[in-house]
Amino acid sequence: MIEIPAIDWLTAVVFTPLAGAILAFLLPRQAHRVGVGAVMLTVLMASALVLQVLTEGAVVTPLGNWGAPLGIDLRADGLSATLLAMTTGVGLLVSLGALDSYAHHRAPERMRRYFWPLWLLLLSGLNGVYLSTDLFNLYVMLEVISLAAVGLTVLSGRIEAVRAGLEYMYASILGALLFLLGVGFVYLELGRLDFAGLLAAPPSPALGAALALMVAGLALKTALFPLHVWLPQAHANATAPASALLSALVVKASLYIVLRLAQYMLPLSEVLVALIGVLGVGAILWGSIQALRAERLKLLVAWSTVAQIGLVFVAFARAGADGVAESWKAAALLMLAHAIAKAAMFLAAGRIKEEIGHDRIRELDRSPVRPTLAQLSFALAAISLVGLPPSLGFAGKWILMEGAMNSGYWHWIAVTMIATMLSVAYFSRVLTGFLRFDRQRTTVGEHQGWALADAAPLTLALCALGLGLLAAPILAFMNIGYPFGGAP
Repeated sequence: MIEIPAIDWLTAVVFTPLAGAILAFLLPRQAHRVGVGAVMLTVLMASALVLQVLTEGAVVTPLGNWGAPLGIDLRADGLSATLLAMTTGVGLLVSLGALDSYAHHRAPERMRRYFWPLWLLLLSGLNGVYLSTDLFNLYVMLEVISLAAVGLTVLSGRIEAVRAGLEYMYASILGALLFLLGVGFVYLELGRLDFAGLLAAPPSPALGAALALMVAGLALKTALFPLHVWLPQAHANATAPASALLSALVVKASLYIVLRLAQYMLPLSEVLVALIGVLGVGAILWGSIQALRAERLKLLVAWSTVAQIGLVFVAFARAGADGVAESWKAAALLMLAHAIAKAAMFLAAGRIKEEIGHDRIRELDRSPVRPTLAQLSFALAAISLVGLPPSLGFAGKWILMEGAMNSGYWHWIAVTMIATMLSVAYFSRVLTGFLRFDRQRTTVGEHQGWALADAAPLTLALCALGLGLLAAPILAFMNIGYPFGGAP
């Protein structure tokens, strides 16, 4: 009897979207069908991997049967499997939303031709980051992500998008060089780049310098204040599906690596912890101020990303002060909540602009058309980002404040509350515009009916709101494989 070999899901979820990207590029007229099909297949494979982690624990695959320290291992534990499921799930819904934007002849040919191969290449890089256990492999995947992300940024062809894409490219190159320099320091010191070797390495000045360089490069890629200058224009000037992918998924890859480095590299020094916390607070304040001043809806959403990234770094700072073993949970939940809600928000903002004809915040109440489902999606996503119960954002903030309270770090509680109040302020600018009617008009605006393009943002927004009720089982799953200490 012929024995059928077991499928290696870790390798499959990385190389399936890569193969889809090549096929979509070679078949431009069928790119949307190839793209959606490849994403759906990747979702099924990611689901199988999640089930495997749930039943077997952490899963490791040595590529080419040649593992660490000389070869490359792919590893999936609870945390990486959760982010993999988030990426493929959000990516599938964004892909379905993109069908309305890119599959029709009203879209420019370059959008219909190049969005799908770029997005699938991006998906392959993101999956590779979450499964990598080797610093150089992480660098390669980051470069794949950056290449695809810059292409998605300039896809519209408008001069503003091209300028924003160039700024993004320069920032990404500099961040990658800093990260690669840190990788070089690690190799000179240890002669290996796998996480197991880093975890067992004794403290040294060279490894401390390597950590600082890699964190600096990743801070630039995540647009941490004051290295954020490229993000608002890049996210605001990209097309709506591209903005959703950039804000929801691309930034999370670098945040994930920062979270991993907090365990696998040296214990964070007090100076670095304080610096991360201060920059996180600066990001919250500056991003919120600019969101309050923004005149366009997508620009407000982009600036809010800067502020919310700052809150994640505040969670990193508290994790570094307490020890990563428990405090990483708040950061992981905040990343998950932000990804789902921000994808919904950008897709909804794109629908509002498409139906109204503009995204000027002051004139949202003057349109005769009311895109009610898009407005509802935006409002539900805002609830999660603000952190109101029962949303996933509330669960993340609650864990952050509960841990800070137990440790006596009352200043982090104050920072979290200030961030919440500021998010209420800038999102209220939009939500009141949705509810306000122009008094100079004699009739109420016409309410738009159901459209298929509204399904993706509404589903994402409902997930961002409802997954907060499942925060406990999500945290239990993320702890499988002991991603941050504990039993081996």
